[in-house]
Amino acid sequence: MKRIITLTVMNRSGVLNRITGLFTKRHYNIESISVGHSEIEGVSRITFVVNVKEEKEVEQITKQLNKQIDVLKVMDITNQSIVARELALIKVVANPSTRMEIYGVIEPFRASIIDVSRDSVVVQVTGEPNKIEALIDLLKPYGIKEIARTGLTAFPRGTQKLQQSEKTFSIV
Repeated sequence: MKRIITLTVMNRSGVLNRITGLFTKRHYNIESISVGHSEIEGVSRITFVVNVKEEKEVEQITKQLNKQIDVLKVMDITNQSIVARELALIKVVANPSTRMEIYGVIEPFRASIIDVSRDSVVVQVTGEPNKIEALIDLLKPYGIKEIARTGLTAFPRGTQKLQQSEKTFSIV
């Protein structure tokens, strides 16, 4: 089963390496990872999508992550109401006669063409992973040259009660 785990961490050298090393040692496959600055200076947010076999493995991951010095907060948000997005860039074979047809395919997905060359276009799409997969499936008949995906980034919606495993911290 896939689990979505978010962390807030101190933005220091080696933090990501130590965290991914923890997953590697325990043979958990990271399906995607997204890292970026948070609203607090010096703190980053990491979103992992991890494939685990049993529920207790998630508890073990959470406990191990909380032991890491630079980890401030760990949350398994899989079963919460969340806002989740991913970005994909898709380079599609396109000659002048098929460009309008491709535009017609991508328009319902609110995707856009961000680059045009003689023999291809680059499509940008954001949304939930299943939306991106659906667009990729529709573009395959045209010929996909390259795909680059950011991985999922997510957090809980609104003001719902959080189910989290959290350390107390303050930023000085």
